[in-house]
Order: sequence, then structure tokens, then C-alpha cells
Amino acid sequence: MKFEQLIYQETDKVAWITLNRPEVMNALSMRLSDELVEAIELVRQSTKLKFLVIKGAGNNFCVGDDITEMIKWGDANDIMRRVRYYQNMANQLEELDKITIAAVDGYAVGGGLEITMACDFVIATERAKWGMPEVDVGITPGWGGTTRLARLIGRRRAKEINLIGAIHTARRAVDWNLWNRVVPNDQLDAEVERLLEVLRSKNQQGLRQLKFIINRGVECDLYTAQGFEALSASLTGAVSGMWRIRDADRGKGVMGFTSKDGLWKTRRRLAKNFWTD
Repeated sequence: MKFEQLIYQETDKVAWITLNRPEVMNALSMRLSDELVEAIELVRQSTKLKFLVIKGAGNNFCVGDDITEMIKWGDANDIMRRVRYYQNMANQLEELDKITIAAVDGYAVGGGLEITMACDFVIATERAKWGMPEVDVGITPGWGGTTRLARLIGRRRAKEINLIGAIHTARRAVDWNLWNRVVPNDQLDAEVERLLEVLRSKNQQGLRQLKFIINRGVECDLYTAQGFEALSASLTGAVSGMWRIRDADRGKGVMGFTSKDGLWKTRRRLAKNFWTD
């Protein structure tokens, strides 16, 4: 697929997406946003890829939506449609069955910060900066700046970030559990490779399950979250070879439906009209 405003590469089970508008600090034009959606979909569809790294060209990650284009978004309903489109993009990124890494240099503000919040890991340089300055443009965030941010750093700090609009250091992002790691300015790529080396060594099915149950569990009550943990433990046992359960069908129900054998007929005869009066 041909991209004009981002660079897409695949190497050794890793997809690399580079936002490529360095002349405007990789601001998300409507075109770049569309291309990012397409790139994420490529990653989603792949069964060969296991990891995704998102970075910015030049010395910045991303400064969010291109404000100069917002007049083109249309009326209030058009704006809502575009915001929901961006929300879906962030949700798709967060829901990938691949492990995702945001490699942040320079500014990650507004939509750029929202991208990092949808990733599993965030590694940043010492000079990296972050914030949600939308308030001073007279707009509000649309795809994570209030929602994911509050879940990651708490309501009190999310209000501070959004209502004041200050720009903060990478170290504070780590201290506030927003990002994972700060590295020297010339060590970003090396640290990403170090993390990928560790992740490649893991049971990939285990990584997929862990990501899924953590993402789902954090949004629900404790007992429901524990249900995900229990089912994941069972699935882990099954895919590790301990799948035979003595009183399970082991596929006989599905095969019986296909062939309409005695098992299927007996079950349907007993159940079809039970308590239907």
C-alpha cells in the first residue's frame, strides 16, 4: 500500500509506523490520520506480525491534530463523526493482538499523546515533552485526552493536565505512570530493540492473553476481571496441551450437528419443546 505522509515497514515480525511530516512536527493532517488508520488495519489483519512500533520522523513524535485543517472538518455533526473516527482508530490500536510500543522523541502533545496512551509500552527520550494544550485553542480532546488519561493518571491530575495545558517533562510522565521509561536522547532506538528482544523470547499466546485480560479487566469490577483471569488460565492450559476434559464434547457437538447424528438428535429431542407450554 502506498503512503504519502507516513512510512510503513515490516521487519522480523515487527511493523514500524513512522509519522512523516517533520516540517510540522508530524501534526496529524486528515490525510495522515487516514493513512494511520489504514496502516493499523494492515497490522490488525496480519497473523505474521507480533509487534508494532510507532515513532515520528525528525526530532518529534507528534503534536496532535493539524489545527490549520480543522476548518475543513465541517459542521458540528461532521466534527462529531471525525472525532468518533479518531476514537475508533485509537480503540483499534489499543485492541491489536500485537504488542505495541510508542517510541517518543521531542513533543507528544494532544493527539500525539493520545496515540501513546493507546500503546502497551512508551519509551521516551530525556528531551521528550508531553501535554494536552487544546484548552488554549478553545477546543477539547476527542480520543483519549480526558478518558484514557484519567484512567492512567487519575481524575485529579487529568484535570490539571487538561485545564491548565502545561507542557511536562518525560520524567514526570514516568513518575505519573503515563509512560514506561526515559532514556538518553541517543538511546531511543537501542532501547526499543532491547525491549523487542525481551518480548520476542516470550510465549506469544501468553502475551496476547495477558494484554487482553489486563485491558478488559481494568474497565470492570473485580469479580468480572477475575473471571477473565480464570478463563485465561484455562486457555493457557489448553494451548499448552492440557485440553482434554473428560466430560467435554471435544468437538462431537459440532460434528454431530453437521452429520445430524444420534447425539444431536437426542439432545434436540429432549430440549426442543421443554417448558415451552
